[in-house]
Amino acid sequence: MEKNSPNANSDKDTPVSDGVPKPEGPANLIDTDYVIGQDNLTTRRFGLDVDLHGKVFSISALLILFFVFITLALQDQVEPVFDAVFAFLTGNMSWFFLLAANIFVILAIALIFTPMGKIRIGGAHATPDFSYMGWFAMLFAAGMGIGLMFYGVSEPLTHFGTAMSGTTMENGVRTDWAPLGAAAGDTEAAISLSMATTIFHWGLHPWGIYAVVALALALFSFNKGLPLTMRSIFYPILGERIWGWPGHLIDILAVFATLFGLATSLGLGASQASAGLAYLFDIPNNDVTMVLLIVGITAVALMSVLVGVDKGVQRLSQLNMVLAFLLLAFVIAVGPTLAIATGFFDNLGSYLSHLPALSMPFGREDANFSQGWTAFYWAWWISWSPFVGMFIARVSRGRSVREFLIAVLLVPSLVSVLWMTAFGGTAIDQVITDNFQGVKDAALELQLFTMLGQLPLTAITSFVGIVLVMVFFVTSSDSGSLVIDSITAGGKIDAPKPQRMFWAIIEGAIAIALLLGGGLAALQTAVITTGLPFTVVLLVACYAIIKGLLSEPKGSKEQHPA
Repeated sequence: MEKNSPNANSDKDTPVSDGVPKPEGPANLIDTDYVIGQDNLTTRRFGLDVDLHGKVFSISALLILFFVFITLALQDQVEPVFDAVFAFLTGNMSWFFLLAANIFVILAIALIFTPMGKIRIGGAHATPDFSYMGWFAMLFAAGMGIGLMFYGVSEPLTHFGTAMSGTTMENGVRTDWAPLGAAAGDTEAAISLSMATTIFHWGLHPWGIYAVVALALALFSFNKGLPLTMRSIFYPILGERIWGWPGHLIDILAVFATLFGLATSLGLGASQASAGLAYLFDIPNNDVTMVLLIVGITAVALMSVLVGVDKGVQRLSQLNMVLAFLLLAFVIAVGPTLAIATGFFDNLGSYLSHLPALSMPFGREDANFSQGWTAFYWAWWISWSPFVGMFIARVSRGRSVREFLIAVLLVPSLVSVLWMTAFGGTAIDQVITDNFQGVKDAALELQLFTMLGQLPLTAITSFVGIVLVMVFFVTSSDSGSLVIDSITAGGKIDAPKPQRMFWAIIEGAIAIALLLGGGLAALQTAVITTGLPFTVVLLVACYAIIKGLLSEPKGSKEQHPA
């Protein structure tokens, strides 16, 4: 049940129930007797304040700690289990991931063109909490920073190589990993297909997933007055039952999905940073180095947690954006500049032309590619979606739905196109024009540094690359612990900092456990396993978004001070 609030609040600093601001101006608040944090355990132990949802926190923490222990204690036994689960899920459920991601993108784009796009997050009179620059920086850093560093060179190169090699058949089944029908021996077609495929994995689809989750969370928290947790999205379907076990299970699942999605990214970041340090300084590239990196960067994340979102995450995100764009500008300037400039538009066109075939869930002949690449990616993004979505929701109050969706869908997608064109295009050019095979033959985590090694100022740019990976690592851990803490604190966004520090430590511990217990295969399996049930959660959330937006007062103004 909702109640119309013609002027819910004119003071944006007045919180409702411990940290969730009241709507400003007309809004339809949900009429519930539930008070945010009413089921929390609030006490002071060992000189530290505690304010957490007993059931969600305790069950999540105990199960995750048990998982870490088993993975570390039984490494040889769990690795084949991880491999079997990954093969089963990607082989049998890839169509489901592809179909769901298409639905999320279509919904996000459709909402831009409907009258519901005028509705403002936080109430009709709400104004943004952050400038455009700060907002875009946090969107970019939280969404896929480590992934762009890890895959920016390696993915276009990999798809180019498999496309050039063509298709192979054994017993009537394709055994190659090329996307679609490949492009055997056709260099231009292989470049076009490889860049379109890479952009497909880093463009509208991942950001459509993030946009759906972020919009749902922002709407039901800042416009409807519910806690900033995943359970709130389900109020139109479950009603008051979201405060009981159905809601507990949704939030516990969100914690699992977030932690394992983050752990995958942290594991990739650690492996790349370790490879970069070995490349530059001959530091051993082994498990010990990666564990020490995770420990050290988690310690930096803990310091960032202590100073808060404004001084911590926002400043680190802005630093990251500056460093990333300096590195991007350098590659464009000293690399094949003309090819990158023209390639941006060519690759965008290739992406749009190949998009229908790449996003087709059924009847795929390229099973290895669609299952091993696309299905994994979509599960990864879906696992990240509670974390990225809640973080985007927190920093997007005051934006209209239309402004929000355009920014979240298009700005990061276009940045991804430019990034992949510059880094991947430069690497492919080195292979074709310079006949430099070293970048293609290098290990995945080394390909970025090998590509930079063919450009001027190698030591400086490679060091900047390592710093970028590490700072992306910190911002992901920091903002991830912020989100998980909010979920396990019953929706409070101002819970005691020691709780957030606990989750930052747990994120690092899971990344270490999975790396030692099975490497990247274990990380990928964790993502797929948690991503599958959470995909169902997000599909239900699509219905809740539409129902929630339809109940909002219409006629919010689009213009506001940024």
